[in-house]
Formats: sequence, structure tokens, C-alpha cells
Amino acid sequence: MSSAFRLFSESGYNETSIPAIARAAGMSTANVYIYFKSKLDILFTLYEPWLVNFLDRLDRSLQRIEAEPKKIERLLKGLWLELPRESNGFANNIMQALSTSRSDQYDPRLRLLLEQRVSGWITDCLDVTPSTASAIAEVVLVAFDGYAMTYHLEQGVTCNMKTVRLFAQYLQDN
Repeated sequence: MSSAFRLFSESGYNETSIPAIARAAGMSTANVYIYFKSKLDILFTLYEPWLVNFLDRLDRSLQRIEAEPKKIERLLKGLWLELPRESNGFANNIMQALSTSRSDQYDPRLRLLLEQRVSGWITDCLDVTPSTASAIAEVVLVAFDGYAMTYHLEQGVTCNMKTVRLFAQYLQDN
């Protein structure tokens, strides 16, 4: 698993192969297939604990902030600035994988986990109904997808604190 994480982090999902993972781990390709049915399966196995660890750290950070305006700003900073950059842009691997996978291979469990956590934080930060928080969470996560997807691109769209503050202020005012 550490070899796969390293290769995904260094080379990306598209440039990492199961034979390369096997070589880096000192085993045969056939042996990898005993444990995983596909490269996507390996990635999801790595991504879930990595994502949950990040979200838990973000949650602890949010709990230390009392002022709601600063909480929403911290949430957006975490999701739009920090998460796309974490582990050399590891989240970009999910974007690559999902854009090249068949729809029947997609497991929405991680997306739903992320949406549920973000929606809960938005409910805590803003005076909105749970359904409104869920809708805001969807927009926030689509923006995250874009920032994560373009992380490694030379001319990619990157978020900055001005964007974070502007959107946080907009959410607080509306």
C-alpha cells in the first residue's frame, strides 16, 4: 500500500500501473490481483483513510474556532487550498480515476461521506436549514473537485485566500 501511495502521489493515477506498484512492492503483478480487483480498487483503499484523516484534522481545527465567520473561512481554506495540495496533490488521483473509469465502477460512498461532513460543518457555521447546507456543500465540493483536478497543471486554476474570503463573506451575508 505504501508503494502504491508513493507512486500515485509522485506520478498520478494515469501514469501508475499495477505492474509498477507490484515492482515497487517487491511482488508479482498476479499477487497484487489476489488482494485487489483493479487499480481503482487500490486507489479507493488508499484514498478513504487518507481523506478521513484530513477531514478529522480539519474538524479539530474548526472546533477550536468560536466565531462563525472565521469557521466558514477556515472550512473553505481547508477544502479549496489545503486538501488539493495535500500529499503532493493526492486528491487529483481520484479526479483522474473517475474521469477514466466506467460508471459501474464508481462507488459514491466517499463522495457522500465528504458531502455529509461538509454539510454538517456548514450547518454549524451558517444559519441555514440542513437542505440549504447540503446544496451549499455540493457547490463547495464541485469547486474542490476543480481545484484538485487542476492542481498539477502549469496553468491550472488554484484557489487563494482572496477567493476564500470573498465566498465566505458571500455565504455569511446571504
